[in-house]
Amino acid sequence: MERTLSIIKPDAVRAGHIGEIIATFEKNNIRIVAMKMVHLDPKGAEGFYAVHRERPFFGELTAFMCEGPVVVMVLEGDNVIARNRELMGATNPADAAEGTLRKRFASSLQNNAVHGSDAPETAAFEIGYFFNALEIAG
Repeated sequence: MERTLSIIKPDAVRAGHIGEIIATFEKNNIRIVAMKMVHLDPKGAEGFYAVHRERPFFGELTAFMCEGPVVVMVLEGDNVIARNRELMGATNPADAAEGTLRKRFASSLQNNAVHGSDAPETAAFEIGYFFNALEIAG
């Protein structure tokens, strides 16, 4: 079983899409083995997105992630990293396929509703950033 981190970002939380996003995972046989709501502060957001520190969008991204609470989850399943990324859709919702989470719930490239790990190594770092072993069921 593979694990990945998923984040429901502040825009989707604010718009009331938590339940619909979780239902999408469950309908696709993706198991949620840990979940909590957190409100990132600038230091927390900058630490999580440190890999993007030199990118021009870093400041806007970290500020956006501090705008309100987020829901962080550990998802588990066969090939779950790729499956979650397919469910999320393209980063830019304008380019996302119909029915994907970003097409359904995102409003812009920055306010794109959800985050998901892109590789096993990234998933390990990201899961460890938000959860300790005792918080993960299964």
